[in-house]
Amino acid sequence: MKYGQLIVDKKEYSLLMRSIADSRSQEDKIYRESLKKLKLELLTAKVIEDEIMPDDVIRFNSIVSISTPYNVERSYQIVAPEKSDILQNKISILSPMALALFGYAKGDKIIWEFPSGMNTIEIIAVKQQKSLLKKESV
Repeated sequence: MKYGQLIVDKKEYSLLMRSIADSRSQEDKIYRESLKKLKLELLTAKVIEDEIMPDDVIRFNSIVSISTPYNVERSYQIVAPEKSDILQNKISILSPMALALFGYAKGDKIIWEFPSGMNTIEIIAVKQQKSLLKKESV
């Protein structure tokens, strides 16, 4: 892990913890396990102010390019659940993929359980878009 621990924006941390708490009734085992794993990682995350957030850390609205073990490269934008649109490669922060990536940085490799089983994902690039929370107050 590039920074030794997850790095999360202070406002996004609060929003994500509330979203996780609201999602407890999910029936899908993999989804529940992804939420549980991220919540545990968030408990030891470095929570910092937006102004000092590194540009290569995945957060809300980041566009992330990843590589999987099958040499598949894809790019996704991590968005709020209501803005999710897989046809536009926008995935909900509460999807297993986004839960796996959130708070990690370019160059990190992550082992995570998905519906298809355990997979390793390498983060190739991270591009920042306007933060979800810059215009909205939390």
